[in-house]
Amino acid sequence: MSIQTDPHRDATQPRSTDFDAVVVGAGFSGLRMLQELRGLDLSARVIEAGSDVGGTWYWNRYPGARTDSQSWVYAYSFSEELQQDWRWRERYPTQPETLSYFEHVADRFDLRRDIEFDTRVESAVFDDASTTWTVTTDRGQSYTCRYFITATGPLSQPYLPDFDGLADFEGQWFLTGRWPKEGVDFAGKRVAVVGTGATAVQIIPLVAREAAQLTVFQRTPSWALPARNDILTDFEDRAIKANYDAIWEQARQHFYGFPMDPAGRTGSDVTPEEQQRILERAWEIGGFGFLFETFDDILVNDETNKIVSDFVRNKIRTVVEDPATAELLCPKDHPIGSKRPPLGHYYYETYNRDNVRLVDVSTTPISRITPNGIRVGDDEYEADIIIFATGFDAVTGTLNQIDIRGRDGVELRSKWEHGPRTQLGIGVDGFPNMFMVGGPQTPFANIPVVAEGIIEWIGTALQHMHDNGIEQMEADPDAVEQWRKHLDDIVNATVLVKAERIWWLGDNIPGKPHAVLFYFAGAGAYRQECQACIDEGFEGFTLTKKS
Repeated sequence: MSIQTDPHRDATQPRSTDFDAVVVGAGFSGLRMLQELRGLDLSARVIEAGSDVGGTWYWNRYPGARTDSQSWVYAYSFSEELQQDWRWRERYPTQPETLSYFEHVADRFDLRRDIEFDTRVESAVFDDASTTWTVTTDRGQSYTCRYFITATGPLSQPYLPDFDGLADFEGQWFLTGRWPKEGVDFAGKRVAVVGTGATAVQIIPLVAREAAQLTVFQRTPSWALPARNDILTDFEDRAIKANYDAIWEQARQHFYGFPMDPAGRTGSDVTPEEQQRILERAWEIGGFGFLFETFDDILVNDETNKIVSDFVRNKIRTVVEDPATAELLCPKDHPIGSKRPPLGHYYYETYNRDNVRLVDVSTTPISRITPNGIRVGDDEYEADIIIFATGFDAVTGTLNQIDIRGRDGVELRSKWEHGPRTQLGIGVDGFPNMFMVGGPQTPFANIPVVAEGIIEWIGTALQHMHDNGIEQMEADPDAVEQWRKHLDDIVNATVLVKAERIWWLGDNIPGKPHAVLFYFAGAGAYRQECQACIDEGFEGFTLTKKS
């Protein structure tokens, strides 16, 4: 950290602003950031594109949408009363239940009075002279603030490939990330689902129950793990609430932000027979424990990864009755864990239904959308409804939709032309007093654990600025470059680089730079890095005192 006094500061320049802080987004991070700012006695305005709170859980209303994190840790930890008051119904809550939770939080803490809904931020511009940000919306409003905070979420900007002929399609088509509130009737319809990522794994089993015919178009198969969802009993609810402190402590130290302990063994520590027994037990329990409570070297050891990958492929072949379909569903071009493994709710079993068929588009891609359906090579598959489960322009996509300009008018999207560059995934050099929650180069892990840690860090930084008469906080260019190199070194030591078209490296979006979008050393290690920054007086940031 370096502390400077700005010699160019005009002491006669007005310092008043509309708000101390403007926050973009009213999802998990935005609501929690607002509560943190209130605790610091700072005025704040949250700007949200949706008509209510919830963020991704407001927009992603498609059938089957639910969390992949256990409900009791896909939640806030800042309020003991909230934890004891709210009753989760399922191990992995559905979108309606998750959205109800955010609505309850907004009601309980009266958050909506500081949120502007149905509004998009078009620009945010830093003024050197006044050291303030001016935030402009699509409704013509303009606000000035001392701190500009983005809480837009890593998966907020849906991606729809540029399919030829889509405008000529005579049926209905939907994008999962912008699902209509009124829902969609699939009864008796021929439905096509494009994509087999995490969203598709959730929606396919439910659509299959209603549709007359479901055709799934798959480019890359997913490593879907069984969720083994269940209703939470009263006993389980009481046990969770009685042990919440320990649960959060465990989750904050875990690689993925879950209340799990490391397995304490590698694949080579046990016999082949014991390997299979461990994997079988974890498969039956379900959830991400299959990756994180079996062997600690799955993501870094090729041999262990192959053992686990072969195990899952054998499970797919056991579940899916048609051998040809089973082989198409078995990932063979990337190791398990190199792409996000979704949790399935009878996903593979769905392909045993007579009304479901799988079309491989890995070698012969979709050539166009026709008025009657989808063409692949010389074959046309008729459809009344097309569902595009084609993923997101992750992490930077939403930020790039906003014209964010820092010192000397430099555009953030231009600065990130070759990939994002940050310090801790929170600050950017040349963009004073701008803080990101869930921005690029923060951990790919259970979002609530990661986001609350970042928000607490930001709160500590703002308090430090207030207590020490500091007007500006800005990431150091050298620290930003060191963080980039650190993330590259981490990812290159894992199996994550052994797959193609990885969205967490930006490869799923044409023209997007290949760059590491997440910190892959784990949520616990990241928390330690953030604390070390604080302990060293916010090392990696320049703090400028008021003149």
